[in-house]
Amino acid sequence: MQLCVVGLGRMGGNIARRLMQGGHRCVVYDRDPKAVEDVTRYGATPLGGLQDLAKALKAPRTVWIMLPAGAPTDETIAELADILEAGDTVIDGGNSFYKDDIRRAAALKPKGITYVDAGVSGGVWGLTRGYCMMIGGEAAVFERLDPIFKTLAPGPGDIPLTKRSDDADPRAVEGYIHAGPVGAGHFVKMVHNSIEYGLMQAYAEGFDILRKRDLASLPEAERYDLNLTDIAEVWRRGSVISSWLLDLTAQALAGDARLAGYTGAVDDSGEGRWAIDAAIEEAVPVNVLTAALFARFRSRETHTFGEKLLSAMRFGFGGHVEGAVKD
Repeated sequence: MQLCVVGLGRMGGNIARRLMQGGHRCVVYDRDPKAVEDVTRYGATPLGGLQDLAKALKAPRTVWIMLPAGAPTDETIAELADILEAGDTVIDGGNSFYKDDIRRAAALKPKGITYVDAGVSGGVWGLTRGYCMMIGGEAAVFERLDPIFKTLAPGPGDIPLTKRSDDADPRAVEGYIHAGPVGAGHFVKMVHNSIEYGLMQAYAEGFDILRKRDLASLPEAERYDLNLTDIAEVWRRGSVISSWLLDLTAQALAGDARLAGYTGAVDDSGEGRWAIDAAIEEAVPVNVLTAALFARFRSRETHTFGEKLLSAMRFGFGGHVEGAVKD
């Protein structure tokens, strides 16, 4: 298929590259000329500006946006609304708020432009591993765009298959689903990210306990000088708490057991906050998810070893660089 990818950052550029590796034709745009240059080396066609989009693609056109949530995405969609035509589709693959998706789809509908929200998980590793995707939008539009999603998805890999009903959608096994109408994709991804916060926090707190077991204040017979690198590695081998996050933890500790390169100031993308708002709307108790989010807030004031590990995990899967540290 043919499509335009707008926003060529850590994930957008790799999404374009994976699509081209799968035989799709990509035209690309980013305000940073260097980002455009990096992707065109792999066969993408650069756009001088979004105004050139209508001529660069044949109808029906598809535009995949990978931009920060909020104003940057809103402004780009508003610009595209004046360029695209009835039958064209905008896909927002960023971490947008699901209620913004509903608003945007409603604004585009009178023009006949369809809107799809794609919750995308895979971070900087998606180019080689593929991207897990949770997609919202009209079913017919999802089916038309299926070749794009199938190319980006990781496929079944070597994960043992779950016993599922005969009429289950096989695409879940491939690593992507049609979650429901507009907003459903980003809603599911929002909860996914909130769970991610909780899992990361559990690892961080556990390793903090292990690290401090040699404190002088403890009875001498109960002090242990534990090798965190070895513990992370052995837990990867048959343990019930093995996971990709633990893999990243082991890699970080093997590189520097003290994590001296991290301050421990842990940012949040906003999705953890939105998930808690949704839980309040639904009267669902989310003790762990709330505590994990609040721990990130506190980490920006003072930092523990566990928070350095959180930061190391975020860098490992998403290339997230720590923000400014408060004095």
